[in-house]
Amino acid sequence: MNAATDAMRRPTAEETRARIEDTAERLFKTMGYQKTAVADIARELGMSPANVYRFFPSKSAINEAIARRMLSGVEAEIWAIARSDTPPPERLAQLLRTLHQRHVGLFFAEKRLHDMVTAAMAEHWGVVENFIHACVTAFRHVLMDGMAAGIFARRDPETTAIAIKQAIIAFVHPVLIAECLGHDTSEDQLAADLDRVVALIVAGLKTAD
Repeated sequence: MNAATDAMRRPTAEETRARIEDTAERLFKTMGYQKTAVADIARELGMSPANVYRFFPSKSAINEAIARRMLSGVEAEIWAIARSDTPPPERLAQLLRTLHQRHVGLFFAEKRLHDMVTAAMAEHWGVVENFIHACVTAFRHVLMDGMAAGIFARRDPETTAIAIKQAIIAFVHPVLIAECLGHDTSEDQLAADLDRVVALIVAGLKTAD
């Protein structure tokens, strides 16, 4: 295919959907989720709102796609950690710290994304629920490796993974993070608090010497 033919090629539906998502995410960051309308997204893309609606039935559906893409990136990262060759205690600690760092980075470094995240949690819980399940499964994977190596005491890995999720909920839940950071708690203080919780979790998992 020559350059002229390639330039004339119509974008695929997948490519158009990706362009809409990219443009919407940029506008959500600059204008804010609530202030961005489908007409704004269409204008940026040089298309009509009706054309945007051919690919997404609503702004909410665009938000759902962006949330799924954002969380998929974090999920891939946590699984890379969970499957690494690092000793299980260090791996679990890295996994929990990374989850916290990515949530703070994704949802609060870009302040205007907070409304988008809040809307996604309210309207598209299935996307969030799938991500939580992936996190718990990654915890379980590391726990089973630690138990097999005789480093962690043997206990039910599923219920233990769920307990770990509950123990760190304040450090990974967007609304709770916002509450903490909004009450004179700095990001550094919150990270230090998490380090203490992680140390307690890891110590409690280890077999008695």
